[in-house]
Amino acid sequence: MPATDNLVELERGAAVARLVLNRPDRRNALSQSMMDEMLHALDTVAADEAVRVLVIEGRGPAFSAGHDLAEMTPQRLADFYETLFSTCVRLMTRLHELPQPVIAKVHGVATAAGCQLVAACDLAVASDDARFATPGVSIGLFCSTPMVPVARTIGRKRALEMLLTGEMIDASTALDWGLVNRVVPADRLDEEVVALAERVAMASAYVLALGKRAFYAQDQLPEGAAYDIAEPVMVDNAQAADAHEGMRAFLEKRAPQWRNR
Repeated sequence: MPATDNLVELERGAAVARLVLNRPDRRNALSQSMMDEMLHALDTVAADEAVRVLVIEGRGPAFSAGHDLAEMTPQRLADFYETLFSTCVRLMTRLHELPQPVIAKVHGVATAAGCQLVAACDLAVASDDARFATPGVSIGLFCSTPMVPVARTIGRKRALEMLLTGEMIDASTALDWGLVNRVVPADRLDEEVVALAERVAMASAYVLALGKRAFYAQDQLPEGAAYDIAEPVMVDNAQAADAHEGMRAFLEKRAPQWRNR
């Protein structure tokens, strides 16, 4: 896509949409305006039944360097920070609410709220030169909101190491810690993301949305409470038209024809 004046670009294909962060000169820093545009784009994707998967990527040398520090200084009134961080929280939670699976396509750096964005996405594929950090402690601003999805993704000890030191981890460490699903050579990043997105998009959109919603509803709950959520979802799913079509197609050794209900 050619560069434009928009802070976010949304490209919709047949089944896969791409949300491109478009502040390359600021390493795709998440300003208030940019996050507002991202939320609007997510609403557009959520309402589009043709879109099965969303890919989030950054234009230029980085995925995202986090919040725009130039926007946060000089010191602002509390209302400004409350709006900024509440918008960021809404953005990250909206990714989990979105019916479509979301894949982060990561290159360059993903730091602070940029690392938060990677952790908040359902899946992530990174180039082998990507780096990740929650470096706020180094500038006197602990990464408290990035901490939430990062800790839930990689665990307490590893998250605290990132949060307390602010040091970068490389792509192979991010893979080992579970922050990303795959690491690939930079020249194959787009190819691998497309392949993963298209594989996910082969499933019923209804089933993907139902399963994603159930996953986040039970995530972090004790086992018994998690089963209390998962069991009725399984019952509802088993009665769905696409479940019966899928089972019949399997038994008849043919490709399913999804009706998305």
